Amino acid sequence: MDIYSKKKRSEIMSKISGKETKPEIVVRKYLHSNGFRFRKNDKRLPGKPDILLPKYKTAILVHGCFWHGHECKAGKLPETRKEFWINKISSTKKRDLRNIKQLKELGWIVIVIWQCEVKTKANQEMRLPQLVKQLKSLQIMDLN
Repeated sequence: MDIYSKKKRSEIMSKISGKETKPEIVVRKYLHSNGFRFRKNDKRLPGKPDILLPKYKTAILVHGCFWHGHECKAGKLPETRKEFWINKISSTKKRDLRNIKQLKELGWIVIVIWQCEVKTKANQEMRLPQLVKQLKSLQIMDLN
């Protein structure tokens, strides 16, 4: 049983934004501090990638573990209205796969970063340097 009324739960859920999330900001700040320049939420591309690095032809998608169905603790579905959540998250996962496929068909490299990978300082210290290393290897490949 939900601890909130249906009206209150609806109000809470309506305030969840798809842009400018904390994980996105963490990734963007790290990239910027390492000299990367990017665009945000480019509407011209499928799925409006969270971070777009045109120089590297790379789209970075920063996914919330719950909303995008990650197989981690934060991605666990609620016990109430299970069928509703299974359908909702399943359709989000299908849309994600479709957007990634379309981006790749357009020649973009797609990197997915999960919320849990940047949630704590310790996780950030592991994942974000890997991201920069990955991007720098793309730059080297582009020079050849």
